[in-house]
Formats: sequence, C-alpha cells, structure tokens
Amino acid sequence: MVHVKICGIRYAEDAEEAVKAEATALGFNFWKRSPRYIAPEEAARIIASVPEPVWTVGVFVDEAPERVLEIAQKTGVSTLQLHGSESPEYLERLGPIPIIKAFKVGKDFQPEQLRRYHTATAFLLDGFVAGLPGGTGRTFDWSLAEKAGSYGRIILAGGLTPANVVMAIRQVRPWGVDVCSGVEREPGKKDPRQMREFIQAVRAATEALATASPAGSALERTS
Repeated sequence: MVHVKICGIRYAEDAEEAVKAEATALGFNFWKRSPRYIAPEEAARIIASVPEPVWTVGVFVDEAPERVLEIAQKTGVSTLQLHGSESPEYLERLGPIPIIKAFKVGKDFQPEQLRRYHTATAFLLDGFVAGLPGGTGRTFDWSLAEKAGSYGRIILAGGLTPANVVMAIRQVRPWGVDVCSGVEREPGKKDPRQMREFIQAVRAATEALATASPAGSALERTS
C-alpha cells in the first residue's frame, strides 16, 4: 500500500486511533509557531507506546542541527522531516537518520532542485502559501509531483482528504501521502472516522492500481 503519514499528532488517543487504522507513520511537529506544536517531553511519552513498525517523524523548520539531534534523541523519533530552507549540507550534518525533505510547490517550483538532496530518504511536496513552511491545507498542480518522481520517493501532501486522495494517487502514484488538517475536527485534534476513511481510500486506490498495472509497474517499484 502507498504509505500513509498522519501528521500533527498532539494527543495519545489520536496516535492510538491512527495506529489502529493502520497508518504507516505519525508526525510530531516541533516548530513552536505551529498550532500543532507538541513539546518534546509530551511527544516522547506518546512515541514510547507507538509500535515499532510505525515510523515516528519529527517535523522541524530551520532548527539548529544540534537541536534537531537533541530532540530526536529525547523523543525517540525514527525519522526527521525538514520544512525550512535547509541545504544539502545541512542534511549531511544530521548523520545516518532517515530524512524527509519538504518542498513548497508553487508556480516557481522546479522539480530538478530535488536532485541536490540526493541523501534524502524521500521528498514531501506541499502546497505553497506565502509565510507558511508547510501544513497549508492547500492542493497544488499534481503534474509537478508526477515530474518530481524522477528524482526520488515522493510523499504527496497539501489539502488531501478522504474525498480526493484516490484521485491524487491515481495521478501521481506517490510513494506515500501525508494528511493533517484533512482528518481533523480542529487544528491538532484528529477525527478517528476521517482517519479510517482516509486510509481505507488509500488502500482501495492502491489495490485498484495494482490490479490495473502489469508486474513491475511504477507503483510496485515504490514499495
């Protein structure tokens, strides 16, 4: 199945419901200006009870590398997600931990720029809104995400909901999808029913593509 990351986790019960719904990854936002910010100490308590097959992802925005590593060690996140203007050299300073590099996709986005970040595990593409590093809740031109797939694993984000994620997967065939506001009752509080519906829609879209595609398709190669 296409990987599913539920981002902006702030409460233990939301993490439990996401795991029950079979999310692949949970995101914890350590950017203090976000309405979904969670203190490292609280994140650590939640992460301690997340089963190991589920990735726990720490989200950062232009944080000092030393502070990123300190929070990663304190909380136990398994993956880092960088939403700022971090350079390729910045990624190298973080060592061997898996890294998702996020990019805001607007009219000036050039998929070729992903080539510079060859050490990244995956690339998260989010809708562009001036002044916001991510979590915009805005969709973008998905054809740009299709083109970006030539440069690595793509995690599609930005305005995804249970209603449109099937269409997104059919067009982009991403390695993963990321949802935050699309499964929330209010900023930072998830809706269990919407999380289940979202993941069920992803599963249905994946199965439909696998049935329609010959062996060795692009979708299968992303697993």
